[in-house]
Amino acid sequence: MDSTPLYDWAPVARLMLLGVVLAMGPLAWIWLRNRQAAPAQRLKALTLLTLFLTFDLVLFGAFTRLTDSGLGCPDWPGCYGSASPLGAHQEIREAQTAMPTGPVTFSKAWIEMIHRYLATAVGVLIIVMTAVSWLERRRLAISPWWPTVTLIWVCLQGAFGALTVTMKLFPAIVTMHLLGGLILLALLRAQSVWLGAGAAGVGSAANVPRLAIWLVFGLLWCQVALGGWVSTNYAVLACRDFPTCQGSWWPAMDFLRGFEFWRELGESRSGGAIPFAALTAIHYTHRLFAYVVLLALGWLAWRLWTQPETRGVARWVLILAAWQLLTGVSNVVLEWPLLAAVSHTGGAAGLVIVLTGVLVAARRADASRVPFTSSTVSRPV
Repeated sequence: MDSTPLYDWAPVARLMLLGVVLAMGPLAWIWLRNRQAAPAQRLKALTLLTLFLTFDLVLFGAFTRLTDSGLGCPDWPGCYGSASPLGAHQEIREAQTAMPTGPVTFSKAWIEMIHRYLATAVGVLIIVMTAVSWLERRRLAISPWWPTVTLIWVCLQGAFGALTVTMKLFPAIVTMHLLGGLILLALLRAQSVWLGAGAAGVGSAANVPRLAIWLVFGLLWCQVALGGWVSTNYAVLACRDFPTCQGSWWPAMDFLRGFEFWRELGESRSGGAIPFAALTAIHYTHRLFAYVVLLALGWLAWRLWTQPETRGVARWVLILAAWQLLTGVSNVVLEWPLLAAVSHTGGAAGLVIVLTGVLVAARRADASRVPFTSSTVSRPV
């Protein structure tokens, strides 16, 4: 009888062990700095640190994609079945010898695996956040379901990461993986604000209609999705001039094939090569929608600036909007430099964090004006 297991769980176990080891450093630092603190204070510190590391993870994920390292290890979760490229030295050398500029090289393998190590460490920190929230739920003014949902989401992110590799950088999967990372940032930011980090003053933005803030937030997410579609289809250089594209205000564009969602990288749904006009449509749509989003962000910053308590938030909105404009134009006229491309992703992540903070802090301020009940604690938003 064949006793060979259906699936080899050893790479998963080794990767999880490495994630635990990496997470021990931040956890020890939090414990040492907050030994005498209340549970809520320790959880707030852990949430903020996890938010910071997740932001770094999003940036490193962009770096991994932009250096074409997404297939540096063409299997998942290990690298040719090993926990690190060290154990896959022979396989990587053979692949690199066969195709020196191909997707598998020693440097790309290390970049890909470091990204996986960081992601696993963030997952471990979220597991700890969830456990603490449930153990201390009677003493915390936040529902333990917040970190629980975050834990479920980070597991889904891991699944999308696996599909990114196994489906060979399928554009729709890679774009959803990017959006999932930003949703994870939003979930962590919401929890940090509800725990009291960065909420002061934001909830007093009474002169800004809540529906208008949600509208700006929705426009931002649409623009992020369009930007992800540009990047995952390698359409950045379809337009190499600004503000025109290919010397025209309305170049030849194929929207139908440009926005076919479920297709292979570089191919149309029918299987042929995607035409250049489709890449142009992808790029130019993102650029045109950027003007709308920049105007919306400018309006929101102006409304926030009218109150002294929210001028700090308004300043951040303006800075990040200007940063996005600068890095976006730099990607075009400087032909997609790595620093500008990664910085553009960082600016988008920063805007998600700031606007999430505005919305959740405003909701927290509303809840604080409601008489205290047990339901207020269990349902913070």
